Amino acid sequence: MTEKFTNVYEDQARATAYAALEYPRTYGLAFRDLPAIIGEHVTGRKALDFGCGAGRSTRFLQKLGFETLGIDISEHMLELARARDPGGKYLRVRDGDLGGVPAGPYDLILSAFAFDNIPTMERRVALLDSLGRMLNQDGRIVNLVSAAEIYVNEWASFSTRDFPENRTARSGDRVRIVMLDVEDRRPVEDIFWTHEDYLETYRRAGLTTIRTYRPLGKPEEAEAWVSETTISPWAIYVLGR
Repeated sequence: MTEKFTNVYEDQARATAYAALEYPRTYGLAFRDLPAIIGEHVTGRKALDFGCGAGRSTRFLQKLGFETLGIDISEHMLELARARDPGGKYLRVRDGDLGGVPAGPYDLILSAFAFDNIPTMERRVALLDSLGRMLNQDGRIVNLVSAAEIYVNEWASFSTRDFPENRTARSGDRVRIVMLDVEDRRPVEDIFWTHEDYLETYRRAGLTTIRTYRPLGKPEEAEAWVSETTISPWAIYVLGR
């Protein structure tokens, strides 16, 4: 990749539209199992929300009883987070630099979709290494990411049919997907990363992959699932030091 990757949510119109989302359809599937996963693996109540955006995941953790600090590189997204959650704690950080973040230690560090927008193995390893050093000895990182499969199938909340080039993508390549739950149908550009390369990234960052979850839609749920009952669009990694 020779061109600089620009986070799509630096576009204020798109950021505002994304901020209005809560947990519709396929997005709801991403968050549905998190309370049980966190309850199984995390003790303590001090949390860091890495890449909090407009605060959806920060508010999610607060409702689970966590004292949560949300951090993000986008001031516009943080303004939206503060407007929605005036009593919340939000901090802007420089891209790739966590030096200004209170050191913790944290019992839980959640990253919901942030790694979909981080290019290069080197940057991912450096960030995960820094995050790992902020954990309590028994703390956990929960990394929720788009699975490779999301970019080559159709979903209740997403479409990829117009981007056949996604099928030949390798880790680090740019892929495109259309969000169906917002009016803005311009393609979103993400960074593709395989499951195998996520495991290698964690290994290089000195982290242990404790468990991987692949949530599926359930036929009895009141959703018009498309591929979600047989293919998981998300991967949830539980990581430790």
